[in-house]
Amino acid sequence: MAAEFHVPVYFDYLATFSWALSGAIVALRKRCDIVGLFALALLTSVGGSLLRDGLFLQRTPPVLTDPVYLPLITVATLLIALLHQRIANLPVVDKLVSTIDAVGTPAFAVVGMQLALGTGIPLPGVVLVGAVSSVGGGVLRDVIVRDIPFILQPGQFFALVVLLASLAFLAAFPLFALAALVGTGGLSQARRLLTRTHAGLGTLAVGLAAALGIVSKF
Repeated sequence: MAAEFHVPVYFDYLATFSWALSGAIVALRKRCDIVGLFALALLTSVGGSLLRDGLFLQRTPPVLTDPVYLPLITVATLLIALLHQRIANLPVVDKLVSTIDAVGTPAFAVVGMQLALGTGIPLPGVVLVGAVSSVGGGVLRDVIVRDIPFILQPGQFFALVVLLASLAFLAAFPLFALAALVGTGGLSQARRLLTRTHAGLGTLAVGLAAALGIVSKF
């Protein structure tokens, strides 16, 4: 019954758009053309989900089944291309990338863990899938442009961000498991309340983890 709950798809949309912006900005910093901007935005935004779905969950990645993802990545690429002169001259472009990453990282972690929980794998595996989902795209981005992966750089708190998002989401998940045990009839309202509470805590997990990541950049 727990598999009936799904993290709202806007979590994935938010993470995808954030990572696409990040990838396009890094490509801009590396003096890539529009093709390079799109390629790096695409790799950064869907790289983690490709690793998650291809290696661990054996499912078709959503970028191939949901028509929203590619236009979303295209919009992010065009936005950075149109603003390239302003962005290229920003003295804090590295902090801008890190701030965007801080939003996308916990969102992808929550999405990955929810999908992993639906397959029935043990909790340590759920956390691993969430971690790969959240940082995989960023690591691939940095490897492609020959930078040290952001999660391995000193002074970064992304590992802590992922851990906090994972713990908060897993702590909230038993609430829905309890809701699944509640019967129908007069108790249906209690079940809906527990479901909404779990969704709200999942959102809170992303918000708190993202806030921690953003604050750590300044």
